[in-house]
Amino acid sequence: MLNGRVLTELRIENLLLIERAELSFDSGFNAITGETGAGKTVLAHAIDLLLGGKSRKGIVRPGAGEAYVEGLFALPPGLIDRPEFAEIRDRLPDPEADEIALARRVTPEGRTRAYIEGRSATAADLRELGGALVSFYGQHEHRKLTLAGAQLATLDGFCGEAHRARVGEAGELYEAASRIRRRLTELEAVDGRRERELGLIEFELAEIDELAPEARDFTALCAERDRLQAVDLLRAACDAALTALDDEESGGASGLVASASSQLSVVEGSDAKLDALAKRVETLSIELQDAAADLRHYGEELASDPERLAVVNERLDGYERLMRKHGGTIESVISHGDRCREDRDRLSGSREEIAAATEQLMSVEVSQREIAKAISKARGKAAPKLATAVRERLAELALADASFEIAISTDLSDLRPTGGDAVEFLIAPNPGIAAMPLRDTASGGELSRVMLALLTASGASGDQTYVFDEIDAGIGGHTARAVGEQLSTLGAARQVICITHLPQVAAAASRHFQIEKSTDGSEARTEVRQLSDTAVVDELCRMLGAAEDDAGARRHAKELLATS
Repeated sequence: MLNGRVLTELRIENLLLIERAELSFDSGFNAITGETGAGKTVLAHAIDLLLGGKSRKGIVRPGAGEAYVEGLFALPPGLIDRPEFAEIRDRLPDPEADEIALARRVTPEGRTRAYIEGRSATAADLRELGGALVSFYGQHEHRKLTLAGAQLATLDGFCGEAHRARVGEAGELYEAASRIRRRLTELEAVDGRRERELGLIEFELAEIDELAPEARDFTALCAERDRLQAVDLLRAACDAALTALDDEESGGASGLVASASSQLSVVEGSDAKLDALAKRVETLSIELQDAAADLRHYGEELASDPERLAVVNERLDGYERLMRKHGGTIESVISHGDRCREDRDRLSGSREEIAAATEQLMSVEVSQREIAKAISKARGKAAPKLATAVRERLAELALADASFEIAISTDLSDLRPTGGDAVEFLIAPNPGIAAMPLRDTASGGELSRVMLALLTASGASGDQTYVFDEIDAGIGGHTARAVGEQLSTLGAARQVICITHLPQVAAAASRHFQIEKSTDGSEARTEVRQLSDTAVVDELCRMLGAAEDDAGARRHAKELLATS
């Protein structure tokens, strides 16, 4: 990265009033100016889209099929190698490149598609990677300073990387404790209904275990029931068949076939072909005699057994009853029994689980308190240093008489993801007045200056570009000049892009862009152009409310540039 420059180029197509614009940003402080309503906020929205911000309907230029925003960023050394960017890095065509392009397409309906180096990505990918490249401060962003969470995060940022890692660990412990508490709530609810559920489970399991259901057993019982119920019919069929095969008077089929076999045996050996047929008849005679013997034996064993039929029917009734209750099949009954055993074991062991979870929670809470104490100690040590640094910068921002303090209250009995501290920024803009919470005391202009003072005082380090959308709202005069000087100072170590409406702020920039709206009576267009030195003076005159040829205004504009 060259001279702290991260966002090198910004390209916009068909976004609201901008048909097409290409901006090449420099290192240091870049100012964007223009008439009210010309479309300065469009640039802010374009950058926000690149950082994964939400889109909306109606931002595509009328008549266009889509809007397109693309930003080319210089990659700070090692940034893409961070573990959190591993998935994004794997999708890059050239992971070793020192530049990366983020892009977003927006349809007239407000739907979007995101791209990283021309490859499809998600808005979340842009938020994650873009957030590491750019810190975006939109209009009224300074209002966030009134939130306790933002104040705590600002102080933690001043405490350094090791402290922030410790705060992250505190957050992980908080989540672990929350999970255990939720588990304890579930276990206690289970234990509360334990006796009632155990009774029902034991009853259902006793029914199933008493029957000991098996698919093969059910099939065999059904077959046995069918046989016992049809015993009379079976006996009659058997007797009729025996009569046909082996009648005592006529000899039956068996006797007739035996007689045929005897007749053929008389000429055995005379003709091979007939011998083969005689063999088949002999075999048939033997088979008929065997079948008759088996039928006779079957008939002798066949007898009605009402007692056995009652036993079989009773067991099958048990099967039917359980199948009606538990799914309609033997397999579902067996599965229900397995679940009952699991539930019985779970309910029986719920009290042991409660004891184990309670012990685990106590251990996590001890770790939470220990790390919360270390976090509180670091914050207590850093707070006075940050407050002093902020006061020094407020003096440079025309708040020399303001007092600024950081109050910390600690309650280790009510730990949160960030520890046990509550942080409150206190300010007294004028002497003789007690310092009060920032949210109750500071005006919009004062909040803007406090935010800028915090950014510079907290040692905002790293390679991120800062983008400010009208941070100078609500201020003017000497205060505006002081804000411009602070932005210029901030831009000495990093890239700063500021959308401003104040000439005192714009004059402090090292590169200037003007947004200008024109109309042909039927359609409005906005153009963005980089200003030359002469054009910068013209623009400052306009911002001062004077004509370009106003000699006094031009002299004032040149003085602003010279003293910035």
